[in-house]
Amino acid sequence: MDLKKTWDDCAAFHGHVCPGLTIGYKAALYAAELLELAFSDDEQLACVAENDACGVDAIQVMLGCSVGKGNLLFRLRGKQAFSFYNRTTGKSVRLMLKPKPREMDKAESFAYYQQLPPSEMFDVKPVPGPLPERARLFGSFPCDSCGELTAEPMLTLQGGKRLCLDCYPKYDRFNL
Repeated sequence: MDLKKTWDDCAAFHGHVCPGLTIGYKAALYAAELLELAFSDDEQLACVAENDACGVDAIQVMLGCSVGKGNLLFRLRGKQAFSFYNRTTGKSVRLMLKPKPREMDKAESFAYYQQLPPSEMFDVKPVPGPLPERARLFGSFPCDSCGELTAEPMLTLQGGKRLCLDCYPKYDRFNL
């Protein structure tokens, strides 16, 4: 396990310390231990976060996952859960935060998570889905309505015109 960053690096990137940052930091450390991970300078590692909270910042710093690189993806479910995939070994794991023993204020939660070892913080579960594919490069085309360049998979064909998601009139008669 060769992680180049520290807790202080995570706090500097995030802008402050908090319970959520601690959760992501400990998840990154635990995933690195369980999956024999190092900092991912490309897409050797993929993370699917089930939230868009503070902890995701620590995962970016510690493990090198980022949206722009294509190895940080979101499956927003409002859960403190993270699935990690090691493309090199084929191993994967989902870390699900265990409930706290009682109601705590922010300072108490921060102290609680800071002292808790990762193995006591998370349930280790199988990942709920397959390894996400590597990021693909797509061509961009102008939307036939607004003219803005849009990546090919985000265009919809309607009436022979390529429309971006903002210009495409929603068709939602099944969600009453």
